[in-house]
Amino acid sequence: MKLLVLAGDGIGPEITSATVKAVDALNHRFNLGLTLTEADAGLSSHARHGTTLTEDVQAQVMESDGVILGPTDSLIYPAPEDGGINLSPWFRKNLDLYANIRPSRARPGVPCLAKDIDLVIARENTEGFYADRSMYMGSGEFMPTEDMALVVRKITRDASRRIAESACQLAMTRRKKLTIVHKRNVLKLSDGLFYDTVREVADGYEGLEVDDFIVDAMAALLVRKPGAFDVVVTTNMFGDILSDLAAELSGGIGLGPSINAGRDRAIAQAAHGAAPDIAGQNSANPTALMLSASMLLAWLGDRHNRTDLEDAARRLEEAIDAQLDDPAGRTVDLGGKLNTSDFGDAVARRISG
Repeated sequence: MKLLVLAGDGIGPEITSATVKAVDALNHRFNLGLTLTEADAGLSSHARHGTTLTEDVQAQVMESDGVILGPTDSLIYPAPEDGGINLSPWFRKNLDLYANIRPSRARPGVPCLAKDIDLVIARENTEGFYADRSMYMGSGEFMPTEDMALVVRKITRDASRRIAESACQLAMTRRKKLTIVHKRNVLKLSDGLFYDTVREVADGYEGLEVDDFIVDAMAALLVRKPGAFDVVVTTNMFGDILSDLAAELSGGIGLGPSINAGRDRAIAQAAHGAAPDIAGQNSANPTALMLSASMLLAWLGDRHNRTDLEDAARRLEEAIDAQLDDPAGRTVDLGGKLNTSDFGDAVARRISG
């Protein structure tokens, strides 16, 4: 099984290196037969090749079973016509990665704002307000005059149905509770279509408890009673915002993992950004990307009916939790003393031990 590793920008190379150490330890302990190949993408690729994503790396992506993608600093990328391909939307569009799955839970020993948080946000990943995902050609964001900017929001029944299926299936493996988040009191047609479609899908799952909240109320409720929620399904931008809030409640965005999954492929990608202000300092917390790699292994295990991959995924998460539970064994952002590479070494040792 082939995994492609793309370190990305900013702190990406540092946290990706720590993550690869952990995956290598799993590969050895569980005899997984994984082949990890590292390739160049992002700003370093643009400096060398004039593009953030070469055709050769694109081909490697298509030949891989999964990808570990470090964070990208796309805000400073050149224009697409100058080689500045934004990696995240490229993956989501070209691999049809329609489900962005972002769990948040309180972890042993980690200071957090919500001791009872344990939820997963299932975010639709291919349309919504995102201008690069709402048009067949061109951008969904445009300016008719220099003083006016407009954006097209796309919501389709098909995309709503498949994220609903992913969310419902996930909820049935957990506490069998699904929360639909929307703004259908204002966006009556688009969020109305999303809500109606998700509700129709959820009605087909016996024993599944379903409720719904308007997005602004949901933001308040996440702070007030996060333990009330299990699986939350919502549209693209709402999911992006709420998942960052949930990650902060659980201890910080540095703990926020995610996978972007489609029918055939998935990529591991931390929910946070490239943090260029601390790049090269070996101080970043690699937990989010490590946990994302665990999610990727679990997804591959489920898809290919390989219990060894699922066992490896559990072992990685257990090793991370054990490391975080040691006050001196955390990275500096969590009050610990370890740098990025030392944290990666420590987790790898726990896996191997």
